[in-house]
Amino acid sequence: MEQQTRRKIKELEVMVADVIYETPDTRTLVLFTGNDSLEYKAGHFLTIAPQQFPALERWTSYLEEVKGKKEPPRAYSLSSAPCEKYLSITVKEERYTPKVTPFPPLLSPILSLRTSIGTRMVITGFTGPYTLPEDVETKTEHILHVCAGSGIVPSYSIIKQSLFTENKLKHTLIYSNKTWVDTIFSQQLLDLQKRFPDNFKVIFTLTREPDKSIFSKNILEGRVSKELILKHVCDLSNQFVFVCGPGISNFEKAQAKANGTEPVPRFLEAALQNLKEIGFSNDKIKKESYG
Repeated sequence: MEQQTRRKIKELEVMVADVIYETPDTRTLVLFTGNDSLEYKAGHFLTIAPQQFPALERWTSYLEEVKGKKEPPRAYSLSSAPCEKYLSITVKEERYTPKVTPFPPLLSPILSLRTSIGTRMVITGFTGPYTLPEDVETKTEHILHVCAGSGIVPSYSIIKQSLFTENKLKHTLIYSNKTWVDTIFSQQLLDLQKRFPDNFKVIFTLTREPDKSIFSKNILEGRVSKELILKHVCDLSNQFVFVCGPGISNFEKAQAKANGTEPVPRFLEAALQNLKEIGFSNDKIKKESYG
């Protein structure tokens, strides 16, 4: 029996070849890797160490002293698909919220709002469990994606790879944001739906959109509900669901424990509860969270 070889994690020096505006607080960084061959799966992430950026030296040293340990690399999902020419990540600026965020975010503000074309950095990649099974087409014909905010990034990579390589999978995406302006890849997703009408459908939900004229058949007002998910379930016995979005952070869990309370569920926990109530088993769900 042939042993499965472990995927090699490698360091790459890359240069930012392009910076694409997605939303007011989100940018896509297109990374030029030279002649390095890139082996990754749609849904994988790479990591970036903050210590390499001179502009962050004082912040990094301060946080390491306060925490008493080295600042770890940050993980960013790939928004590119393996079939595309260039590597890319899409980064949303994280904000500091008193009593919710333990420390000011370190790397995402630099990457999302202050990185220019020509910037060089070292990345480490590629890995992560948020990927399609190798034999997915023998197990299902339909993938349901339930995402919120920047949780769209790995699913966007998966959807593109599937559509562009002409496999037979169908994808339905339910995607939640506060407003239409906050919606990452809004136009790209609509373009994919128009190009692949038989294999891709997207439903947007907006929770704080002030312009009511935006709402339509595919752009809905409100949160992702159990009823909305159930409407797009085809077959519980073989349908797979990919769920990605903000979840309860370790800091929030610690704060709740110290206060003798339960942490307030966020998007991920609410979506998983809805899927459980609908009847999805854990082996049919892939999940990834941030927070």
